[in-house]
Amino acid sequence: MQIQLPNIPNEPVPISFRDGITLHIKREDKTHPKVSGNKYRKLKYNLQEAKRQGFTKLITFGGAYSNHIAATAAAGQLCNIETIGVIRGDELASKIAQNPTLQYAASCGMKFHFVSREAFRKKHTPEFKIYLENIFGKYYYVPEGGTNHWAVKGCQEIITPCDTAFNFITTAIGTGGTISGIINASFEHQKILGFPALKGYFLSEEIKKYAEKSNWKLIHQYNLGGYAKINDEFIAFLNNFYQKTAIPLDPVYTGKMIWGVIDLIDKGFFPKQSKILAIHTGGLQGIYGMNQKLEKQNKNCLIYENEIG
Repeated sequence: MQIQLPNIPNEPVPISFRDGITLHIKREDKTHPKVSGNKYRKLKYNLQEAKRQGFTKLITFGGAYSNHIAATAAAGQLCNIETIGVIRGDELASKIAQNPTLQYAASCGMKFHFVSREAFRKKHTPEFKIYLENIFGKYYYVPEGGTNHWAVKGCQEIITPCDTAFNFITTAIGTGGTISGIINASFEHQKILGFPALKGYFLSEEIKKYAEKSNWKLIHQYNLGGYAKINDEFIAFLNNFYQKTAIPLDPVYTGKMIWGVIDLIDKGFFPKQSKILAIHTGGLQGIYGMNQKLEKQNKNCLIYENEIG
């Protein structure tokens, strides 16, 4: 994928923190209007490799509101490669019109193949890959979330020499590719903190497959019980943060990471005078789906939906 990236800013968070601590956010959500954040980074070399090998179609995997599905569809359209999304939940086949993520992916030309949750769990097996090949023909395979060797290579480009002033770098984690790239590109004096969006401690082993350094730690207590889980306090935090900073955060990944970072600052976790760089990994398209969910529950919504895109 050959797209000229804008200069990605490290924006200071205009909030006064204890002990002289400062927080900046690297606005990776501004990489590209359609393929933003870590999804651009993960897909860049995968799409180049697919083209190099002569593939004309790419298959990947995700759930109903997957950032990865939306970004892959847009990237495929930009790079003139056919995309097929294998979607978890065969009941969703009749609900595309009610789902903003799937609607968007379809508008970018992505074709869908809906499977049961049981079948989806087998997506990484050779048998399932052959099953897809029998249906769609030869294809380039990108795993759910996009993490592989090429994705980690792309994510290493998030960190640049301009980031040497920071002694802590924080990021949300889905499948482990983004933090692995950040770890590999980090400087000797930096500590990398990862905030998993999922419950469970399996991610450490995934990260060790790709990470070349040991200067990292995972913070598990801010996932609110699992992927896309939320509560009223958290939504209020996101809205308040936006009102103070004009920086929109997604409610699944970066929002929980920033929530955790600020709570840890308040609790004295970071040394005095720490300079923290938080990576905004994008994912703002998911706000529409989250607000749909909140509206159905008669709960307060994220106030910045209309500011996105």
